[in-house]
Amino acid sequence: MRLRNIAGSREVIADSPYVVQEAEQPHCPGNWKKIFGNDNPVQIEIGMGKGKFIHTMAGMHPEINYIGIEKYSSVLLRAIQKMEREELPNLRFLRMDAEEITQVFAPGEVDRIYLNFSDPWPKDRHAKRRLPSREYLARYDVILKKGGKLEFKTDNRDLFDFAVAELEPAGWRADVITYDLHGDRELMRGNVMTEYEEKFSALGNPICKYIISRQGGSHKPGGN
Repeated sequence: MRLRNIAGSREVIADSPYVVQEAEQPHCPGNWKKIFGNDNPVQIEIGMGKGKFIHTMAGMHPEINYIGIEKYSSVLLRAIQKMEREELPNLRFLRMDAEEITQVFAPGEVDRIYLNFSDPWPKDRHAKRRLPSREYLARYDVILKKGGKLEFKTDNRDLFDFAVAELEPAGWRADVITYDLHGDRELMRGNVMTEYEEKFSALGNPICKYIISRQGGSHKPGGN
Protein backbone atom coordinates (compact mmCIF):
# COMPACT_ATOMS: atom_id res chain seq x y z
CA MET A 1 0.00 0.00 0.00
CA ARG A 2 1.29 3.43 -0.88
CA LEU A 3 2.19 5.85 1.90
CA ARG A 4 0.28 9.07 1.39
CA ASN A 5 0.91 11.09 4.55
CA ILE A 6 4.58 11.54 5.40
CA ALA A 7 5.01 14.68 7.45
CA GLY A 8 6.94 17.38 5.62
CA SER A 9 6.71 15.77 2.17
CA ARG A 10 4.90 18.73 0.62
CA GLU A 11 7.52 21.12 1.96
CA VAL A 12 10.33 19.03 0.49
CA ILE A 13 8.53 18.93 -2.87
CA ALA A 14 7.97 22.69 -2.83
CA ASP A 15 11.71 23.28 -2.30
CA SER A 16 12.99 20.66 -4.72
CA PRO A 17 14.79 21.82 -7.88
CA TYR A 18 13.79 18.53 -9.53
CA VAL A 19 10.07 19.29 -9.37
CA VAL A 20 8.26 21.60 -11.77
CA GLN A 21 6.05 23.42 -9.32
CA GLU A 22 2.31 23.93 -9.72
CA ALA A 23 2.71 27.66 -10.37
CA GLU A 24 5.08 26.90 -13.24
CA GLN A 25 2.95 24.20 -14.86
CA PRO A 26 0.73 26.54 -16.95
CA HIS A 27 3.90 27.65 -18.76
CA CYS A 28 5.01 24.10 -19.59
CA PRO A 29 3.03 23.23 -22.75
CA GLY A 30 5.29 23.61 -25.76
CA ASN A 31 8.26 24.55 -23.58
CA TRP A 32 9.62 21.25 -22.27
CA LYS A 33 12.66 21.31 -24.53
CA LYS A 34 13.37 24.82 -23.25
CA ILE A 35 12.98 23.60 -19.65
CA PHE A 36 15.54 20.85 -20.28
CA GLY A 37 17.73 23.12 -22.40
CA ASN A 38 17.93 20.79 -25.39
CA ASP A 39 15.94 19.36 -28.30
CA ASN A 40 15.90 15.76 -27.07
CA PRO A 41 12.72 13.65 -27.22
CA VAL A 42 10.36 13.80 -24.23
CA GLN A 43 9.05 10.64 -22.57
CA ILE A 44 6.76 10.50 -19.53
CA GLU A 45 5.70 8.00 -16.90
CA ILE A 46 2.26 8.54 -15.40
CA GLY A 47 1.93 7.22 -11.87
CA MET A 48 5.65 6.73 -11.37
CA GLY A 49 5.47 5.63 -7.73
CA LYS A 50 8.84 5.84 -6.00
CA GLY A 51 10.58 6.53 -9.29
CA LYS A 52 12.76 3.43 -9.74
CA PHE A 53 11.69 2.83 -13.34
CA ILE A 54 12.00 6.37 -14.65
CA HIS A 55 15.21 7.10 -12.75
CA THR A 56 16.79 3.98 -14.22
CA MET A 57 15.56 4.86 -17.71
CA ALA A 58 16.94 8.39 -17.44
CA GLY A 59 20.31 7.03 -16.36
CA MET A 60 20.40 4.57 -19.25
CA HIS A 61 19.28 7.10 -21.89
CA PRO A 62 20.83 10.55 -21.37
CA GLU A 63 19.75 11.43 -24.91
CA ILE A 64 16.08 11.42 -23.81
CA ASN A 65 14.29 13.82 -21.45
CA TYR A 66 12.07 12.09 -18.88
CA ILE A 67 9.22 13.45 -16.80
CA GLY A 68 7.75 11.46 -13.91
CA ILE A 69 4.19 12.26 -12.87
CA GLU A 70 2.86 11.29 -9.45
CA LYS A 71 -0.24 12.38 -7.57
CA TYR A 72 0.78 11.49 -4.02
CA SER A 73 3.31 13.69 -2.23
CA SER A 74 4.62 10.97 0.06
CA VAL A 75 5.41 8.74 -2.92
CA LEU A 76 6.97 11.54 -4.95
CA LEU A 77 9.21 12.22 -1.95
CA ARG A 78 10.91 8.86 -2.51
CA ALA A 79 11.69 9.73 -6.12
CA ILE A 80 13.17 13.07 -5.02
CA GLN A 81 15.38 11.25 -2.53
CA LYS A 82 16.67 9.03 -5.36
CA MET A 83 17.56 12.16 -7.33
CA GLU A 84 19.34 13.66 -4.34
CA ARG A 85 21.52 10.55 -4.19
CA GLU A 86 22.05 10.39 -7.96
CA GLU A 87 21.19 13.60 -9.78
CA LEU A 88 20.26 13.26 -13.45
CA PRO A 89 19.96 16.34 -15.69
CA ASN A 90 17.39 14.70 -18.00
CA LEU A 91 14.76 13.94 -15.34
CA ARG A 92 12.06 16.16 -13.85
CA PHE A 93 8.98 15.48 -11.74
CA LEU A 94 5.40 16.75 -11.66
CA ARG A 95 3.04 16.37 -8.72
CA MET A 96 -0.38 16.42 -10.31
CA ASP A 97 -3.49 14.44 -11.14
CA ALA A 98 -3.19 12.76 -14.53
CA GLU A 99 -6.63 14.10 -15.47
CA GLU A 100 -4.87 17.41 -16.11
CA ILE A 101 -2.26 15.94 -18.44
CA THR A 102 -3.31 18.01 -21.45
CA GLN A 103 -2.72 21.16 -19.40
CA VAL A 104 1.04 20.59 -19.10
CA PHE A 105 1.93 19.19 -22.54
CA ALA A 106 1.21 20.66 -25.95
CA PRO A 107 -0.34 18.53 -28.71
CA GLY A 108 2.25 16.12 -30.05
CA GLU A 109 4.92 17.13 -27.52
CA VAL A 110 5.44 13.68 -25.99
CA ASP A 111 7.28 10.86 -27.78
CA ARG A 112 6.39 7.96 -25.47
CA ILE A 113 4.16 7.31 -22.46
CA TYR A 114 4.70 4.66 -19.80
CA LEU A 115 2.00 3.28 -17.50
CA ASN A 116 3.39 0.83 -14.95
CA PHE A 117 1.28 -1.13 -12.48
CA SER A 118 -1.46 1.48 -12.38
CA ASP A 119 -4.16 1.56 -9.72
CA PRO A 120 -6.81 -0.94 -10.94
CA TRP A 121 -9.82 0.97 -9.54
CA PRO A 122 -11.69 -2.37 -9.41
CA LYS A 123 -15.24 -1.03 -8.96
CA ASP A 124 -17.14 -0.61 -12.24
CA ARG A 125 -18.25 2.89 -11.36
CA HIS A 126 -14.59 3.95 -11.21
CA ALA A 127 -13.68 2.64 -14.68
CA LYS A 128 -13.12 6.17 -16.02
CA ARG A 129 -10.36 6.66 -13.44
CA ARG A 130 -8.26 3.79 -14.77
CA LEU A 131 -5.21 5.13 -16.58
CA PRO A 132 -5.65 2.80 -19.60
CA SER A 133 -9.35 3.69 -19.97
CA ARG A 134 -10.73 5.22 -23.18
CA GLU A 135 -11.15 8.52 -21.31
CA TYR A 136 -7.44 8.67 -20.54
CA LEU A 137 -6.49 7.33 -23.97
CA ALA A 138 -8.27 10.37 -25.42
CA ARG A 139 -6.02 12.61 -23.33
CA TYR A 140 -2.90 10.73 -24.37
CA ASP A 141 -4.01 11.02 -27.99
CA VAL A 142 -3.68 14.79 -27.69
CA ILE A 143 -0.18 14.97 -26.26
CA LEU A 144 1.46 12.02 -28.04
CA LYS A 145 3.20 12.74 -31.33
CA LYS A 146 2.20 11.00 -34.53
CA GLY A 147 3.91 7.61 -34.46
CA GLY A 148 4.42 7.81 -30.70
CA LYS A 149 3.97 4.76 -28.48
CA LEU A 150 2.37 3.98 -25.14
CA GLU A 151 3.60 1.06 -23.00
CA PHE A 152 1.53 -0.46 -20.21
CA LYS A 153 2.60 -3.15 -17.73
CA THR A 154 0.58 -4.79 -14.96
CA ASP A 155 0.20 -8.06 -13.09
CA ASN A 156 -3.56 -7.45 -12.75
CA ARG A 157 -5.19 -9.60 -15.44
CA ASP A 158 -8.63 -8.03 -15.01
CA LEU A 159 -7.19 -4.56 -15.52
CA PHE A 160 -5.18 -5.72 -18.51
CA ASP A 161 -8.21 -7.35 -20.15
CA PHE A 162 -10.11 -4.10 -19.59
CA ALA A 163 -7.24 -2.10 -21.12
CA VAL A 164 -7.08 -4.29 -24.23
CA ALA A 165 -10.86 -4.04 -24.70
CA GLU A 166 -10.65 -0.23 -24.55
CA LEU A 167 -8.26 0.07 -27.50
CA GLU A 168 -10.62 -0.37 -30.43
CA PRO A 169 -13.39 1.96 -29.21
CA ALA A 170 -10.73 4.53 -28.29
CA GLY A 171 -9.18 4.39 -31.77
CA TRP A 172 -5.80 2.90 -30.82
CA ARG A 173 -4.04 -0.16 -32.22
CA ALA A 174 -1.97 -2.77 -30.43
CA ASP A 175 1.55 -3.27 -31.75
CA VAL A 176 2.46 -5.84 -29.07
CA ILE A 177 0.36 -7.75 -26.53
CA THR A 178 1.79 -10.33 -24.14
CA TYR A 179 0.36 -12.05 -21.09
CA ASP A 180 3.77 -13.26 -19.95
CA LEU A 181 6.36 -10.53 -20.41
CA HIS A 182 9.09 -12.34 -18.52
CA GLY A 183 8.62 -15.38 -20.72
CA ASP A 184 9.24 -13.35 -23.89
CA ARG A 185 12.97 -13.15 -24.53
CA GLU A 186 12.65 -10.44 -27.18
CA LEU A 187 10.48 -8.12 -25.07
CA MET A 188 12.68 -8.63 -22.01
CA ARG A 189 15.68 -7.11 -23.79
CA GLY A 190 16.16 -3.74 -22.15
CA ASN A 191 13.18 -4.25 -19.83
CA VAL A 192 13.47 -2.07 -16.73
CA MET A 193 11.52 -3.40 -13.78
CA THR A 194 9.56 -1.30 -11.32
CA GLU A 195 9.41 -2.04 -7.60
CA TYR A 196 6.06 -3.73 -8.10
CA GLU A 197 7.31 -5.76 -11.06
CA GLU A 198 10.21 -7.12 -9.02
CA LYS A 199 7.86 -8.02 -6.17
CA PHE A 200 5.10 -9.63 -8.21
CA SER A 201 7.34 -11.51 -10.64
CA ALA A 202 9.29 -12.93 -7.68
CA LEU A 203 5.98 -14.32 -6.42
CA GLY A 204 5.45 -16.03 -9.77
CA ASN A 205 2.77 -13.64 -11.02
CA PRO A 206 2.82 -13.29 -14.82
CA ILE A 207 3.34 -9.73 -16.02
CA CYS A 208 1.15 -8.47 -18.85
CA LYS A 209 2.28 -5.79 -21.26
CA TYR A 210 1.11 -4.00 -24.35
CA ILE A 211 2.67 -1.44 -26.65
CA ILE A 212 0.10 0.62 -28.53
CA SER A 213 0.09 3.53 -30.97
CA ARG A 214 -2.35 6.16 -32.09
CA GLN A 215 -4.62 5.53 -35.04
CA GLY A 216 -4.64 8.27 -37.65
CA GLY A 217 -2.50 11.36 -37.84
CA SER A 218 -4.47 14.23 -36.34
CA HIS A 219 -4.76 15.24 -32.74
CA LYS A 220 -8.23 15.28 -31.27
CA PRO A 221 -9.27 18.50 -29.53
CA GLY A 222 -10.02 18.49 -25.83
CA GLY A 223 -9.39 15.22 -24.09
CA ASN A 224 -10.77 16.50 -20.82
